[in-house]
Amino acid sequence: MGWKTLDDMDLQGKTVLTRVDINVPMEEGAVTDDTRIRRLIPTLKDLLDRGARPVLLAHFGRPKGKVVAEMSLQPLVPTLEAAFGVPVVFVADCRGPAAEAAVAALQPGQILLLENTRFHPGEEANDAQLAREMAALGDLYCNDAFSAAHRAHASTEALARLLPACAGRLMEAELKALEAALATPERPVTAVVGGAKVSSKLDLLGNLVAKVDRLVIGGGMANTFLAAQGIDVGKSLCEHDMTDTARDIMARAEAAGCTILLPTDIVVAREFKAGAASETVAADACPADAMILDAGPATVDAIAEALATTRTLIWNGPLGAFEIAPFDIATNKAAQKAAEFTAAGQLISVAGGGDTVAALNQAGAADAFTYISTAGGAFLEWMEGKDLPGVAALNQ
Repeated sequence: MGWKTLDDMDLQGKTVLTRVDINVPMEEGAVTDDTRIRRLIPTLKDLLDRGARPVLLAHFGRPKGKVVAEMSLQPLVPTLEAAFGVPVVFVADCRGPAAEAAVAALQPGQILLLENTRFHPGEEANDAQLAREMAALGDLYCNDAFSAAHRAHASTEALARLLPACAGRLMEAELKALEAALATPERPVTAVVGGAKVSSKLDLLGNLVAKVDRLVIGGGMANTFLAAQGIDVGKSLCEHDMTDTARDIMARAEAAGCTILLPTDIVVAREFKAGAASETVAADACPADAMILDAGPATVDAIAEALATTRTLIWNGPLGAFEIAPFDIATNKAAQKAAEFTAAGQLISVAGGGDTVAALNQAGAADAFTYISTAGGAFLEWMEGKDLPGVAALNQ
């Protein structure tokens, strides 16, 4: 752990440029899910309680370096005030005279929200001049946006090198959870990886087989691994052009002593819709006119058995078409078993990326997991073993 936290910083009277991720879903100008905002409360409370003046830097959407009115951060002010319980002042730039004046006028107990950093082309270009202009606004830099840490942008990377820098509470929790899961885990370690395509998770699978003891593969990508073993998967989602790659991953796993768990039984249907007629068959008995849409009960039992002797679990992606019943059963039951073992103190469970949070919430299992990451791309790139620019910049 080469990065500093808020505990290492003298905050009294300091203006703290705080990079946050408030890129939340909105409809008709109103926030529909404030999860990312609420997860910032510990950092903002700490800053205010210790006499700092927080100045928030954030992006929203993909304005591509232009001012796009619909992507302004101003509509978020009421939600931020409700979450943080203090006045939030907004200024329509993140650099220059207007921002400087707003910082100078900021009163103790207030938070200043700067306009969308991506309104400037220099943000995504990691422009040194834009970073210098932002740095001129504050005394310290705090990055609490792990979900944007895989981007080398001016507000996540260049800026961190210009001021005394630290991780915020959310970033700190995320990094500690991921280090515990992959860098120095309690063994045995099991990874559950699901989702549609092997091609989108090649780096992830390649990194995991060298680091975990068991790898559970589910979802559409499991069909590609079954096909790689010569099994007919009927009309299932399957990347037949990736079967050589799947065989290579299985060979690398065997060489590394990593056991791969694939479905031994499957739930199949002729149509993909809620309540569609379905049946459970052996993994090698998929009818030619059917699709594999979930793992079967014997597979779930095998996963539960593996989890019973697991100390650290990393979960990314569903085991089936969890969005519609009855093809959510394997994901729900396996997630509930992981939650049960976690609650009993037998398991450290870390999950994140893509549909994972939605799947675990649907299963009613999310609250029991040790840590749930809301950082899609950054969580995946960390699991892939890649350096994250926003984290590396804190390791000065």
